[in-house]
Amino acid sequence: MSGRSTAPRRGPGQGRGGRAAAGRRSGPPRSRGAGRTGAIRQPGESKPARSDKGLGGEQVEGRQAVREMLLAQRRKVHEVWISGELKDTDAVDDIVAIAAANRVPVNYVARKRLETAARTDAPQGVLAMAAPIQEADLGHFLHRKGSKLPFIVAVDGVTDPGNLGAIVRSCDGAGVDVVVVPRHRAVHVTPTVAKASAGAVEHVPIAVVSGLPSALQRMRDAGIWVIGLDDAADRSLFDIDDLAADAVCMVLGAEGAGLSRLVRERCDMIVSIPMSGRLSSLNVSAAAALATYEISRHREA
Repeated sequence: MSGRSTAPRRGPGQGRGGRAAAGRRSGPPRSRGAGRTGAIRQPGESKPARSDKGLGGEQVEGRQAVREMLLAQRRKVHEVWISGELKDTDAVDDIVAIAAANRVPVNYVARKRLETAARTDAPQGVLAMAAPIQEADLGHFLHRKGSKLPFIVAVDGVTDPGNLGAIVRSCDGAGVDVVVVPRHRAVHVTPTVAKASAGAVEHVPIAVVSGLPSALQRMRDAGIWVIGLDDAADRSLFDIDDLAADAVCMVLGAEGAGLSRLVRERCDMIVSIPMSGRLSSLNVSAAAALATYEISRHREA
């Protein structure tokens, strides 16, 4: 990531009213006896029209991701596939029990059939099909709710699904209210994202915006500090102090490219993570974990 540092537009002591001058393939085939016509498509079938408010996520793989989806009960789960070799084993007993409690059909299939349908490298013998995850409304998260001030994370041009999944997982742990992603030139919820998040995509709202710069300006207009994370900045993440305890949005740029020019211009402050070794930066998901927990530390204090 590259670019010059940007001074904050207002000091921590100023009032909140003003600012200083400064890809996817089709899912597994429908198994017999599922009892829901058209719930699962045959390989090669065209995908149905998706709602404009859907983030994706119809196919979920991995034991933890499927378990969390069943527990969250935020969307309809059509069917769960489990590799036949795992039947009656402790590894999936809880998944089977939760699915039964939610009246979700469980089908035991040959391991090869499941792995052929899977879109991640290691589905762990568990796969599910569900309704897509719905987009969150960003406007719902721009204002104080009781004593809680907004805590937002925005990602600028992150296209690696493993990174986005890990970012959402860190956001869940750090208490982030919503993750904001641009509609274009960014990954949304794929099976890899869901699996890498360990099911956190079921719990952390994700808002999709047509343009990230305009969304950041909307946050600023609502009195939210916008802090960009860039390894070329002169100011340290550990210098944000009181801003972290205020209404804040942390913006993460893609590895290599960093924050785009228009996104940088919408930030009140650009900070970097101090690096004491020979490497100049962290993976974006590792940087997200450190930055969100640093903000969480200040907010709890």
